[in-house]
Amino acid sequence: MFLVESKSAAVLCMLVSLLFLGTWPAILTLLERRGRLPQHTYLDYSITNFLAAVLIALTFGQIGESTPSMPNFLTQLTQDTWPCVLMAMLGGLFLSLGNVSIQYAWALVGLSVAQVVTSSIAVVIGTTLNYFLDDKINKASILFPGVACFLVAVLLGSAVHSSNASDDVAKLRSFHENRKDTEKVPETSDDKAAPSAKDIMENVDVENVCAKEAKKAGTAESIIAVENQRAIKVVGESRLVGMSVTLFAGICFALFSPVFNLATNDQWHFLKEGVPHLVIYTAFFYFSLAFVVMAVFLNIVFLYYPLMNLPRSSLKDYLNDGNGRVWAISAGLLCGCGNGLQFVGGQAAGYAAADAVQALPLVSTFWGVIFFGEYRRSSKRTYLLLVSMLVMFSVAVALLLASAGERKTVDEGSKISRVQHQMRQPMQHYIHGTYDF
Repeated sequence: MFLVESKSAAVLCMLVSLLFLGTWPAILTLLERRGRLPQHTYLDYSITNFLAAVLIALTFGQIGESTPSMPNFLTQLTQDTWPCVLMAMLGGLFLSLGNVSIQYAWALVGLSVAQVVTSSIAVVIGTTLNYFLDDKINKASILFPGVACFLVAVLLGSAVHSSNASDDVAKLRSFHENRKDTEKVPETSDDKAAPSAKDIMENVDVENVCAKEAKKAGTAESIIAVENQRAIKVVGESRLVGMSVTLFAGICFALFSPVFNLATNDQWHFLKEGVPHLVIYTAFFYFSLAFVVMAVFLNIVFLYYPLMNLPRSSLKDYLNDGNGRVWAISAGLLCGCGNGLQFVGGQAAGYAAADAVQALPLVSTFWGVIFFGEYRRSSKRTYLLLVSMLVMFSVAVALLLASAGERKTVDEGSKISRVQHQMRQPMQHYIHGTYDF
């Protein structure tokens, strides 16, 4: 079985995981903005995510000989480890609920802000829990200042969202004023009151919007074009709804890693004496199994009873919807491999340090700016807040990685036990000899 034991290798796993976990949200956001129903995309994504976990377990989990203290994946499937298996599955349920929620949060508050807020909550709560569960193997003097930086990033992320939303409203109102003569002007109760973004969007003639300007990221025309095409309509939606969904997703993300930690290291002593702990690959298999079952169940329900004013769909519609399926499958593979690398790195260097992969907003913000034109033509205030948020976030990630420790392996624990046993032997013989005398 393939295991990572050195700190440097664990950090490398975390960095690759960061790249993967920061990329798949951008892919799902791209599909939603192109009009594909989130239920269809998420079904493709979640099924492929599980297949990635199975592939990892059957390859890396089967490398080398199986030993009593460190059994291979297939060997451990028959062992009595059900208490920890249930813990691993609970972690998968938390992640599934978080991922289902965040696909709506991306639409409501934007890719960059949603990722920053949820990741920061996950780090603040999840890292603290993992630190104590891992018997404090991470350096607290470095770890918790990093957690504090994530808290600051949360506040800055909220400010970025508020400032950028105000910029978008200003762009739409300017567009509205310039086209008063050709577009229907929305009526308001007060002639002096400026129309809301929702009023403008509902009354604009989309066919008369300049196609050339609509292709320029950050313009009012581009905002109108994206809103008209996307699956989830968000202009005018309550900011409270968006942030509530985002906070719920963040709490789910905060709990899945500590629960997985409990499943693999059995800190609460669920297993019977002599039964080996769940290896990473076995726990990851059950984790992903629960994830895909919950995801498929929820999204099938949402097909027939959709949220956010989405159109009703069916399994037949899903099977016939091949538009963007390759992209959704790619997202599932990236997420499955990213989660696996996060757990492998966390088992070696501590799950608190592995929460540094929550730096995925650094990657997703990059994709958001490059592919979606987020923050283009925004105010100087928005740019200042955005840069401050990313700088603070980068500092937090660096501190979390620097706090990485080294977990004692099972074999090392066995050696320590043997040494302690040998050290006790002379004293036992001495007492026995004195008794005989």
